[in-house]
Amino acid sequence: MNKTVLITGAGIGIGRATALAFAAAGYHVVVSDILEKEGANVAESIRQGGGSAEFRRLDVRSTREADAVVAAVENDRGAIDCIVANAGIAHKVPLPALSDDKWDHTFDIDLKGIFRVVRPALPGMKARRSGAIVCLSSIMGVAYGWDQHVHYSAAKAGVVGLVRGLAVELARDGIRVNGVAPGYIRTAQLLSKEHSLGPEGADKAGEFIPMGRIGEPEDIADVILFLASNAARYMTGQTVVVDGGLLVGRY
Repeated sequence: MNKTVLITGAGIGIGRATALAFAAAGYHVVVSDILEKEGANVAESIRQGGGSAEFRRLDVRSTREADAVVAAVENDRGAIDCIVANAGIAHKVPLPALSDDKWDHTFDIDLKGIFRVVRPALPGMKARRSGAIVCLSSIMGVAYGWDQHVHYSAAKAGVVGLVRGLAVELARDGIRVNGVAPGYIRTAQLLSKEHSLGPEGADKAGEFIPMGRIGEPEDIADVILFLASNAARYMTGQTVVVDGGLLVGRY
């Protein structure tokens, strides 16, 4: 039986590209998202291309849903070999308007949402002494602050700490945990004028990125696939920046 990967937020953007990359590598892909139409379309696209996939609705804010999805996949497939915790949001909110509720909403998805999905899968991974977990952070969580996105930067910095803590605690159980910190990537989020750079800002960003362009979702998906693979068998606890040289090139 093919290895099984569970990907959150897989209906669009980086999650979608990651689902397609894992499918091409021979995985059975569990596409999960709160966006039902988009997620179902990704799974159907994989199947039409000869791959193996299914869609399961999952709101990572719900412990009940996360537990149920993991249990159902393990029951059907026997194991979850890899989790890609990708689901996230980034809403622009200036400090005077940053209420407790707005702060908690971002943390509930971007940080706690990762833990909710990982936690129920750990007993099975420990029993098999095998598993790979990849969590999505951001350059805004490892190096930059982001104006009017204090809650997002803080949550994504928390992902780095979560990766480190999980990696140390799970290493002797045969489970590897790593993170990816994307730079400017051409997604619906980045192209949103309301919450991020917008199309014009995205084009301008390419001018100061050393590689001369913003990234594509596939640029991140391939690194996630590497981290999940045996090629990264001695890597754990690392958050890899994938940004076209942006962080090392701004001075």
